[in-house]
Amino acid sequence: MATVLDIAKRNPNAAPVAVSDAARAAGFIEKTAELTVAAGAAPGGASLVGLTRDQLKDSLAAIGVPEREFKMRVAQLWHWIYFRGARDFAEMTNMGKELRAKLAAAYTLARPQVVSEQVSKDGTRKWLIRMASTGPLDKGAEIECVYIPEVDRGTLCVSSQVGCTLTCSFCHTGTQRLVRNLTSAEIVAQLIVARDAIGDWPGATPPEGAFVPSDGGRFVSNIVFMGMGEPLYNTDNVVAAIDVMSDGEGLTLSRRRITVSTSGVVPQMERLGAEANTMLAISLHAVRDELRDELVPINRKYDIKQLLDACRAYPGLSNARRITFEYVMLKGVNDSDSDARKLVQLLKGIPAKINLIPFNPWPGSKYECSDWERIERFSEIVYRAGYASPVRTPRGRDILAACGQLKSETEKLRARARMMAEQGIGAEGVYAVGNGE
Repeated sequence: MATVLDIAKRNPNAAPVAVSDAARAAGFIEKTAELTVAAGAAPGGASLVGLTRDQLKDSLAAIGVPEREFKMRVAQLWHWIYFRGARDFAEMTNMGKELRAKLAAAYTLARPQVVSEQVSKDGTRKWLIRMASTGPLDKGAEIECVYIPEVDRGTLCVSSQVGCTLTCSFCHTGTQRLVRNLTSAEIVAQLIVARDAIGDWPGATPPEGAFVPSDGGRFVSNIVFMGMGEPLYNTDNVVAAIDVMSDGEGLTLSRRRITVSTSGVVPQMERLGAEANTMLAISLHAVRDELRDELVPINRKYDIKQLLDACRAYPGLSNARRITFEYVMLKGVNDSDSDARKLVQLLKGIPAKINLIPFNPWPGSKYECSDWERIERFSEIVYRAGYASPVRTPRGRDILAACGQLKSETEKLRARARMMAEQGIGAEGVYAVGNGE
């Protein structure tokens, strides 16, 4: 039996576990992390970007700022880092030169390194980002995040882990090893990188020819935790990052425009609702336990009944705060009329909408996408039962910016991109974009 790591408890003694086909067939559920970073830590140590208010206070204390000044100085740093997007302490003109010099001597406002940026013909952008090293065993974690612009909103899909704890059989990200959790600072930094790249700061402008929302609002208006990793196996850092993102004096994102997607880590769901107060998305994909055990193996720990009971108890659940159920359409696997009717029965009494996601093929996958007529028929059954059932419009298919296809290793990414281009396989942009009501 494989060792199981509850990454939310940050087991420092966990040994790496490779995921073989045999292990998957035997019901392997979770991978162990190769590296452990304490919750709230700031890898690299030097940059203040992404830090919480308490972490900024600790940073000020470390350079001798008097305690009586903490509140004022934290507020100043917060404004410049998160409202203005400052990249140099010299910009912070309401601070004295001496303090600015101390800050510059001890810290930076450096962002993670953007290794590559790909821009789709439809305006979708994908960044491969390298985080600062956490120590001698870490050469710098690489993750991906994706920006999906529309006329009236811009959605940023962020990652919460380097790799993924889980082993969902249809997900390419799930085939790679779990390196470690991202810290709260690294999660927030993805938003900072995106806002830098698209000119989403006061006085900034988007790159020439960039597609950004034209409704007069923020270019990044929505956040979805649907990138690499299982967010609820990194709950401490996800909750802390959401606090920074939603702070009204800085990045000012509405919690109703932040959606956290989970494959079903039932013990952490109530905490997410109570502490983060965000929208919730459930990666469901099957209506019978025996099939979900295969598609989403965490179902072997927390079955469909336990998962849906946790959904019904989710704090703040109402018609105005519906749960989104994600359902990837797999040809001949989960797409029958009876599956659609069973889905409706299962969700009875839960304020919900259902996102139908056309499956994105990837090299080595055993699944195919359902035919379009079948997807429409499935959607019609769900819709007639009273549930919104949008089918996600393909986005970013030419840059492999698809749900379940993100991977962090640069060379593997480039090799796969070449292979898929040669085979004529494109990525369907299927990220849910949150509830922007």
